[in-house]
Amino acid sequence: MQWESVIGLEVHLQLATHSKIFSGSPTTFGAEPNTQANAVDLAMPGMLPVLNAQAVHFAVMFGLGIGAQIGKRSVFDRKNYFYPDLPKGYQISQFQDPIVGSGTFEIQLEDGSTRDIGITRAHLEEDAGKSLHEDFHGQTGIDLNRAGTPLLEIVSEPDIRKAAEAVAYLKALHSLVTYLGISDGNMAEGSMRCDVNISLRPAGTETLGTRAEIKNVNSFRFVEKAIRHEIERQADILEDGGQVVQETRLYDADRDETRSMRSKEVANDYRYFPEPDLLPVVIDDAYIEAVRAGLPELPTEKRHRFIDEYGLGNYDANVLADSRALADYFETVVAASGDAKIAANWVQVELLGQLNRSELQIGDSPVSAEALGGLIKRILDNSISGKIAKQVFEAMWQGEGSADDIIEARGLQQVSDSSELEAMIDEVISGNAAQVEQYLAADEARRKKLVGFFVGQVMKLSKGQANPQMVNQLLAKKLI
Repeated sequence: MQWESVIGLEVHLQLATHSKIFSGSPTTFGAEPNTQANAVDLAMPGMLPVLNAQAVHFAVMFGLGIGAQIGKRSVFDRKNYFYPDLPKGYQISQFQDPIVGSGTFEIQLEDGSTRDIGITRAHLEEDAGKSLHEDFHGQTGIDLNRAGTPLLEIVSEPDIRKAAEAVAYLKALHSLVTYLGISDGNMAEGSMRCDVNISLRPAGTETLGTRAEIKNVNSFRFVEKAIRHEIERQADILEDGGQVVQETRLYDADRDETRSMRSKEVANDYRYFPEPDLLPVVIDDAYIEAVRAGLPELPTEKRHRFIDEYGLGNYDANVLADSRALADYFETVVAASGDAKIAANWVQVELLGQLNRSELQIGDSPVSAEALGGLIKRILDNSISGKIAKQVFEAMWQGEGSADDIIEARGLQQVSDSSELEAMIDEVISGNAAQVEQYLAADEARRKKLVGFFVGQVMKLSKGQANPQMVNQLLAKKLI
């Protein structure tokens, strides 16, 4: 039987506020355990939460970024359950009246096609603490630094059908929130965590199957692998005549498998009560429009502009618009060099290649965008060849100075003097009589291939500094 997978994602996004959602405690990652939790976070008697206005602002920014409905009146609730790392015994969240309602989110697939994924809602809530299982000799340690950290939980519609679509959705979401500046989206540090809901149904039917939830998957690669494994697991069960159990599962990256954690909660397992210590959040049209006016150019908008304004292909535009920092870098290179297509090639191939090899982010590049633009200008004005430019770039990466400094210091200026080039060509022709005879005896199509030998010899003689265009032009005259 052919099975269709039905996938929905719940993304927990840590907002980039300086303090927690209901207290003044800091949210710095990596602090010593239990050093960033105050009396409010610990639910000490008499402590009252105070809503962080910046968290509301960030949530509205996200909602406008996906074209969603903004809840002008949103309400906080107490979501009651017990975890060892939840000191209150409940989590302050939003249930019936979230701050962000339904919206639509465009994703781009590997083949360049796009499709829309529905967003059900996005609501504000506080994070719990963290249970630590290592180094406690069979016991569990509790770190409450994360308790009270502001989260935006983004719930998608079950519109996703394949693992690759889920990854594309997450990458597009990551791009959006980092563009907006509302989160760093660092999955390794838990700033962006994903719960995956998966069920299978016979292809061509509409009835939903029994779903399993995979909790807290923390990388794009693991999301894809977890979904693929879970689809295979459920298909095996159904084809053997069994029934999928509704449960919460955990993805084990070491074994590349999902395993059962607990029976799956249903809505009634969580008891919600209105939060008595917090008033409803009421915002008006003026507030919403003020937030909208402050939005940056979003990834989809930037991608389309790169295609229209710079004449880039869809793939190049998608890569360069993926992150705000990379897009800004690219546009600075274009402004400094004057050629968008060459700039796009150099940023994607040479720069990103070096960054990956050096395990650096774009903001840590030792070659500034202005400096790379200056190097490209020397290619465009024929001061150096593309081959020599790569040598210059390597030297720039090592901190040897600007392109002009390196070209002058190493004597790398491209040879474009016709008399000098003619002398080199004459030497090559006189030293390769057999190849000349072969060239003269060949037809036109064959000559185009054979001329490469002579170009190579001239480049070798000039130590790579001969102007290749001029060499080809002069050879065409000399070899007749």
